[in-house]
Amino acid sequence: MRVAMFSAKNFERQLLAELNAGHRHELVYFDTLLGSGTASLAAGFPAVSVVVNDVVDGDVLKQLAAGGTKLVATRSTGFNHIDLGAAKELGVKVVRVTNYSPNSVAEFAVALLLALNRKIPRAYNRTREGNFELDGLMGFDLVGRTVAVIGTGQNRHHLCPHHGRLWLQSDRI
Repeated sequence: MRVAMFSAKNFERQLLAELNAGHRHELVYFDTLLGSGTASLAAGFPAVSVVVNDVVDGDVLKQLAAGGTKLVATRSTGFNHIDLGAAKELGVKVVRVTNYSPNSVAEFAVALLLALNRKIPRAYNRTREGNFELDGLMGFDLVGRTVAVIGTGQNRHHLCPHHGRLWLQSDRI
């Protein structure tokens, strides 16, 4: 199948080439964002792949459908950039990523927690300026503390308890 790939970064292209090797889809990359001024680039493509910065509103979907597009695949879990009502009216199917690597998302959340606690962004900026003072850079030990993580969604099972630390998790506010 011919797929118009909008807004694909180099790391995505490499990964998609590897994943597509056994499937032999024809992936045609466009460096531009999808929008009303660029939708004509997808004419003749049965499928279009987008990301969250692409505009897939009713006008764009009309152009895509007129050009023969039957499927819009977003390379994101979110889909609020796509007018689902218009897609349904036009007979264009929409698919999305149901979840990303839960381990990497959970690990990144923990990394952010530790970076903020240890004031790594501030320390980084100071050292770039030649300031190696420790004033205002002291964090605190997390051992024995309670860490609350709100909005975990499906990653709640991957934010594992660390010894000496209680993790409270919720996917609802």
